[in-house]
Amino acid sequence: MDFLTLAGLIIAFGGIFLGQLLEGGKLSSILQLTAFIIVIGGTTGAVMVQYTLPIFVRSLKMLPWIFLPPKTEPQPIIEQLLEWSNTARKNGLLALEGLLDDVSDPFLQKGLQMLVDGSEPAKIRTTLEVDLDARAEIERQAAKVFESAGGYAPTIGILGAVLGLIHVMENLADPAKLGAGIATAFVATIYGVGSANLLFLPISNKLKTIVHQQNYLREMIIEGLVSIAEGENPKLIEGRLQSFYAK
Repeated sequence: MDFLTLAGLIIAFGGIFLGQLLEGGKLSSILQLTAFIIVIGGTTGAVMVQYTLPIFVRSLKMLPWIFLPPKTEPQPIIEQLLEWSNTARKNGLLALEGLLDDVSDPFLQKGLQMLVDGSEPAKIRTTLEVDLDARAEIERQAAKVFESAGGYAPTIGILGAVLGLIHVMENLADPAKLGAGIATAFVATIYGVGSANLLFLPISNKLKTIVHQQNYLREMIIEGLVSIAEGENPKLIEGRLQSFYAK
């Protein structure tokens, strides 16, 4: 669980609501369903027009990462690669075949399978780098979905404000209806700017950071697998892998 994300959201929205109360305002005055539907609905629709279905769906699957990011701790992976290296030096690469079912990560399992199959080190590197680049590109595009939403939301908020003002102008003869229209106009702007800067853009940047961390970890995995295929000494492999995260 990423408690920093949770704390950030609580502080951000808590600060806004607290400020509203301290100014003597009511929370109900900034909780407008109409404005929410206009901004979130319009922003979602615009993003769906911009991206293809696979990328849009991938972005939704990645969204939980802001609270439950995939593990990117290098040490367990380094220890696993060193264990494979020792096994391969003692008993040969075929001895690793029995470990395939214990590997849950598809990328790591693919590399281990190539080791067992006796693939050349250069082929292992090339194949896994292609896999890495393809996966990274899809995940980067998926993270940009929220970046695009952050760009559209303020404009959709202004659109909602204009719609609210149109409603106000249509009811100038009825003062009782003016308040609701004016409230919708201003709240829609708040929702557009707020959702962009408190949600969409931070989410996009967080996902990009996680994608970068994953890619860096996979680069380390490639280096470890290629070193095992080349039959290097486990001590040398350990030093090389540790250098990826040297402080």
